[in-house]
Parts: sequence; structure tokens; C-alpha cells
Amino acid sequence: MPSTSADRGAPTRRRLIAASLVGSLGDGIYVPLTMLFVHALTGLSLTAIGAGLTLAGLCALAVMPAVGVAIDRFGAKRVVMGALLLRAAGFAAYPFADSYPAFLGVALVVAVGMWASSPGQQALIGEIAQGAERDRLLAWDRSLRNAGMGVGSLAAAGLLAFDGTAGFIAAAVALAALFALAAALVSRIPAVRATPRPPTGRQEGYRQVLADRPYLLITAANFLIAFGYTAQAMALPVFLTRDVGLPDALAGAVFAVNTALVALLGVPIARLTLRGRRPRTAALGAVVFALSFAAFALLPQLVSGSRALVATLAVAVLYTVGELVHSAPAQSLSVQAAPDHLRGRYLSVYQLSWSLCRTIAPLLLGLLLEAGPWQLWAVLALMVLTGATALLRAEPALPPHATGTRATSAAAAPQQVGLQ
Repeated sequence: MPSTSADRGAPTRRRLIAASLVGSLGDGIYVPLTMLFVHALTGLSLTAIGAGLTLAGLCALAVMPAVGVAIDRFGAKRVVMGALLLRAAGFAAYPFADSYPAFLGVALVVAVGMWASSPGQQALIGEIAQGAERDRLLAWDRSLRNAGMGVGSLAAAGLLAFDGTAGFIAAAVALAALFALAAALVSRIPAVRATPRPPTGRQEGYRQVLADRPYLLITAANFLIAFGYTAQAMALPVFLTRDVGLPDALAGAVFAVNTALVALLGVPIARLTLRGRRPRTAALGAVVFALSFAAFALLPQLVSGSRALVATLAVAVLYTVGELVHSAPAQSLSVQAAPDHLRGRYLSVYQLSWSLCRTIAPLLLGLLLEAGPWQLWAVLALMVLTGATALLRAEPALPPHATGTRATSAAAAPQQVGLQ
């Protein structure tokens, strides 16, 4: 018999967090090595690999509406398990992808699993927790995923110590095992009772999502602000080495500082930010993002030599503050504003804001980097400030429980629980 909320507790939360941590270790191994990993295992050219990964990503985007339907029909737990098993199967098959069609097929399997994991995970948290407990689980999930990504990146560096392709084959085996283990952990989470459907005569399915203008507005806001996140990995290293003059090895220190601070401070900062109204706090984080972008734009004119590293790390801390202030309320807002019976469809639409950003970002950020040392940061600041404005405009039309209006939240929030 499916369990109710009262039957679940610390064991359920521990399994959920453990699965997130294991999966993020896999992400940490794969993401930094993607091009090298595929090149070593398949022997294809980097150009062909880049085109294939882009094509696979675009095809995976087309599957997202079906992912939302599957979450609402079969439950988020099954979708998360399926996404993890797809990734496990894909990485196990990579060493045998000895032709371009085979590579495209494996890349598509991995991309579908990757894109489906995020809405599935957030919907699963939405199913097993409510109110303040849901916010806390989302914060723990996000923080430990950052920690897992950092540890996975270190593991990836260790695997590369092997000669030839042995390290990449070991990485493929490790990735398949990690995602299979994460799926096994999710399988031990108790089933969740299905959410009753609303009264007949009401719009359902994606028609209801597309008619929900406030939710589409926060999705559009996230699309704009998401470019601030992608710039750190895609554009910032080039800017720091080319325009600020930092050595290649030191440019990675910014990513390390960001990852460590998010992992260490994600949960306590989330507790603070979630005390206010979610749209306003998320908008504040976007404003801090814009301030950090303005500071990055000024770095080449104001500092040089040894002072450049100190100034860069200081701006990186400011950037991380923006991320910490924005991420928790924005993510909670997307989950809390989704109706229970259509949570999968809503979160799949919201996930498109991230996916489209990551698809477009390489081209847009590359063009802005070519334009000059400050144009990138000026455009990014304008985008995140526009996103902040959209969040504030959406707030009056969102339900009080989603925005975190203090009176409603206090009445609806369950007793505080930990992960012990």
C-alpha cells in the first residue's frame, strides 16, 4: 500500500538526499570531461562530437513534454528511476559506440536522462514533502549536489591519471555504476499516494500550464537569470585569462570558491531567504548578480598583476552571494506554484527555461566575448535585471502559499524536521 506523509520520515529523506549526492558525483565526473571523454572513447573529431551533443540536446528537449506527462501519470519516483537508469545504460554503452550513428544514439539516451532528472527530482520532493519541509529538502538537495559536483570533479582528475583511454573507460564504468546506485536508492523511497484530480470542467494538461500566465512569467524570468549561472562555466574562464590576465590554473579558483561556498552555505542561507516572499528575495539575488557583473566589467581597467586575483576572488564571492540569495526562493517558487496534480507538466515547462538557456548560451556568450571585455557583463546585467522585474510583476497574481506570504506560510508549514 502506498504510504502517506505521516508514514514517511527521516529514512525517506536520507534515501532521497543520498541518491542526489551519488548522482551529482556522476555529474561532477562527466560535465568537466564531456568533450574529452567522448573523444577518447569514440575517436570522433571534436567538431563532430560538439555537433552531435548539440543535436542530442535539442532532441532531448522535444521529449520534455512527455516527461511532464509521465510524472503526473506514473509518479515522479518512477520517472527519476528511469532517468537515472537511462544515464547508467548510456555511459555503459559509450565504450562500444564505434560509429557516428551509435554515438548519436548513446548521446540522446544520456541527454534525455539528464534533462528528465531535474523536473523529476523536484517533483519527487514536491510529492514527499510540503510547506517548509519541502523548502528545506530542496535546499539540502541543491547544496549537496554542489558538493557532489566538486568531489566528482576531483575524481575526474584522478581518473585522468591513467594512461591512454584506460582512465576514460574507468570513468564510463564509474558513471554507469554511480547512476545505477542512485536509481537503487530512489527505488527504496516509499511510494506516494496519487494526488486527486480537480473537479471536472476545469482545464487540465498543458493547456492549463500555458494558460497560467504568472507561472509562465516566472519561467521567462528564470530563463533570463539562468544566463548568469551559465556564464560562470562557459565565459568567465576566457574573460579572466584573456582580459584580466590571470594564469589558466588560477582561473579555476573562481569555480572552486563558488562551489565550496554554495555547498557550505546553501542550507543556512536558504533558511534565511525563505523567510521572506520568494519572488522578492529571488529578485534581490538577481540584483546582486547584476552588481557582480558590473564589477567583473570593471576589473580589467582597475586591477592588474597580483591584485587581480584578490579582486577577482572578491567579485566571485559577490557573485556567489547572488546565487545563494536567488537560487533557493526561485526553485521553491517553481515547485510551490505548481498544482499538485499537474506538478510534472509545470516543472517540465520550467525546466525548459534552463535547457533552452544552456542550448543558446554557448553561441550568445561567445558572440559577446568576441565583442569586447565589458559587453558580455553589460548584457548579462540587463538580462538578470529584466528577470528580476518579471518576478516582481508576477508576484501579485501568484497564490499566497507559493509566494511565501507570511500569514499563509505560517499556517500551512509543518513542524520542522531534520535529516537525522
